[in-house]
Amino acid sequence: MNRRTTALSAAVALAASLALTGCSSSSDATGEGKPELKVSGAFMPKPVTDMAGGFLTITNDGDTADRLTSVTSSISDDVTIHETKDQKMREVKFFDIPANGKLSLARGGNHIMFMSLKEKPEQGDKVSVELHFEKSGPIKVDLPVEAANHNPQQH
Repeated sequence: MNRRTTALSAAVALAASLALTGCSSSSDATGEGKPELKVSGAFMPKPVTDMAGGFLTITNDGDTADRLTSVTSSISDDVTIHETKDQKMREVKFFDIPANGKLSLARGGNHIMFMSLKEKPEQGDKVSVELHFEKSGPIKVDLPVEAANHNPQQH
């Protein structure tokens, strides 16, 4: 009985740690792989109006594609995802994250859009967001607020 309790506790702890890191195991009961998502390079330029953009990279080390379907944040009730084509922005329903690939949300391209900000964060603050996916569980990310003209591609 004691070994069973210990094994169960270990399994629960492992599952919790995987959920907290936004990772998943490499296979499920059907033998099909799952997306393995990691977020890097996240930031928000300091807003100068009641709108703001958010940028980050989602890397999928898994053998199965996924989709970013929405973003939520306490800083705005209207957070959407936008693509930029021919220098025009438009809202989209999702972004594909290819298997063994990545999705880059960057200045001048695809991005997160925060409308009607409830407050304007200052440089040095962090804005918490939750990324929602078609297959993977949600991932919470803090976007450090950088200078309004911050662009990591220039460095």
